[in-house]
Amino acid sequence: MRIVIMGSPQFAVPSLEALVLNHYDVVAVYTQPDRPAGRGRTLVFPPVKEAALRMGLTVVQTAEFRSVGALEELREFKPDVIVICAFGQILPPAVLDMPPCQCLNVHFSLLPKHRGASPVAAAILAGDEFTGVSIQLVRKKVDTGPILMAAAVPIFASDNAGSLTEKLSVIGAHLLQEALTAWQRAAIKPRRQDEAAASYFRQVKKEDGEIDWRLPADNIWRRVRAFYPWPGCYTYWRGKMLKIIEAMPAGVAKNAGIGQVIRLPGPAVMLGIGTGQGVLRILKMQMAGKRVMNADEFIRGQRGFIGAALPS
Repeated sequence: MRIVIMGSPQFAVPSLEALVLNHYDVVAVYTQPDRPAGRGRTLVFPPVKEAALRMGLTVVQTAEFRSVGALEELREFKPDVIVICAFGQILPPAVLDMPPCQCLNVHFSLLPKHRGASPVAAAILAGDEFTGVSIQLVRKKVDTGPILMAAAVPIFASDNAGSLTEKLSVIGAHLLQEALTAWQRAAIKPRRQDEAAASYFRQVKKEDGEIDWRLPADNIWRRVRAFYPWPGCYTYWRGKMLKIIEAMPAGVAKNAGIGQVIRLPGPAVMLGIGTGQGVLRILKMQMAGKRVMNADEFIRGQRGFIGAALPS
């Protein structure tokens, strides 16, 4: 079976590596174009490109498949199946109809729940106890295709979008191999999704990370986890961005107004911020241009923070 795999970010790398290490015939790797990053705006390879080059694979970078040339180039690889894992493009019908064994997508949720571009963040924001990986057939409407296999994963209180995505990427790589083998042998029957149970979540934007302290502490806590490492949850103090890296709900404090920074009772120095319902205990934070600090270390270096009123 000749496989073309399409992906771009780091969490697509385990699926690529698993196919290659288990001797699947990966004939080409498609990924997004290099993009400028950092202060020097130096062009940076997508992680999938770095991994593919390291393994000696053919890499193709394309921004779209609208041109005849891009379609012909793909057709020349004669793929039996196309595997997609966070490629970052919606594929046209001409691509979806090309491989005889269709296109398979590795999606990081238990479909039909949390369709869309940010399923891991969506699961944490929703307060789900479980999420998972779905291997599905790709259809024109995003994430609606029949499911070949799925695996559930518990969401722990310590999980954020970064750590949970890392776990899902490893599980997805193993599940992809099982699905490909069964699909090739016609040993699996695709399962239609229940449209009545479907939910969507849009692409996360940078402005989603700004904290509204009027929200309940539980809600803000889930946002801190869902938006880490990007875009991060942040507020402002003395005109500078202040990122909340790690936090947890801390019950109710009668002396805490919305957005007010207080010292929580206890033997150690503990920092809390009043919300619309309860107090959010801050464990780690980062001032713009500074390193990440534990809350007690931050307080020692930032006099006047306790008692401050943060904007909502």
